[in-house]
Amino acid sequence: MSDLPALPVTFRPGRTRAVLLTAGVAIFATITAVALLLEKLGPGERLSFVFTAALIFGVLAMLARVKVVADDSGVTVVNVASRRRLEWAEIIQVNLRPGDPWVFLNLSDGTSLPALGIQPGIAKQQAITDARALRALVEARGTRDLP
Repeated sequence: MSDLPALPVTFRPGRTRAVLLTAGVAIFATITAVALLLEKLGPGERLSFVFTAALIFGVLAMLARVKVVADDSGVTVVNVASRRRLEWAEIIQVNLRPGDPWVFLNLSDGTSLPALGIQPGIAKQQAITDARALRALVEARGTRDLP
């Protein structure tokens, strides 16, 4: 199939990632600047401002890390707090239905795995294109004769 993307390929919500990381940096800089400019704050209070800013940035960075990486041997799904490696044969179906917040992978063990790396959010058309590409890869590389 000539429509298949070259492997390895990484799917991630680029615009959403840019917004999250930009917001994280801006929030961190703003809160840190406020902590340094407020004259009545003691060192412990300033430190708590900076710690809070770092915590907010950390949460936004974790939200921005989501991705789906496809290579010759399978797919790695990196979500907010987890990472899971799947062989091609484990993925039965790739779903992105209207209204879904992200792609869901139906697996051979009867479960469904959310793949937050492909999400319509800000870039709906890109998510549809990415979901179709991943679906084509699964169809070309996966097998359906597992129990």
